[in-house]
Amino acid sequence: MSAKLNKLEAMLQPVVEGLGYEFWGMEFQSRGHHSKLRIFIDAEAGIGVDDCEKVSRQVSGVLDVEDPIQTEYTLEVSSPGMDRPLFRLEQYQAFAGHQVQIRLRMAFEGRRKFQGLLRGIEGQDVVVIVDDHEYLLPFDSIERAHIVPVFE
Repeated sequence: MSAKLNKLEAMLQPVVEGLGYEFWGMEFQSRGHHSKLRIFIDAEAGIGVDDCEKVSRQVSGVLDVEDPIQTEYTLEVSSPGMDRPLFRLEQYQAFAGHQVQIRLRMAFEGRRKFQGLLRGIEGQDVVVIVDDHEYLLPFDSIERAHIVPVFE
């Protein structure tokens, strides 16, 4: 995670948690005038539109005062959903046993994309089984990861 995202997260996580929600994670997609700051929130009872609106109002106020993003952007507050993105090592451990899709920043053993069974973590590595082969993927090399929903 970039220093800018770390700073934003340190600023916004207490706001979200102060409202009674879990700060699941966030993404910033820089695309000129179409940049997007997406904050994912969660709660045991689930997340509805009213929850997202409530958090959005509070976060917008903080962002307006602190002005940490110098470009135009759109703020989005969302539930992580069934295909929830994974941001922290403890989230990988919590979802051990689920199918996961992982994309790395650079190739590892000749590939960047892995989809398989998430086994958990070992130290700073994420353990995933793809086609009966176990991979230990360095957490710092993961660009993006999310749960693959299974519909039965």
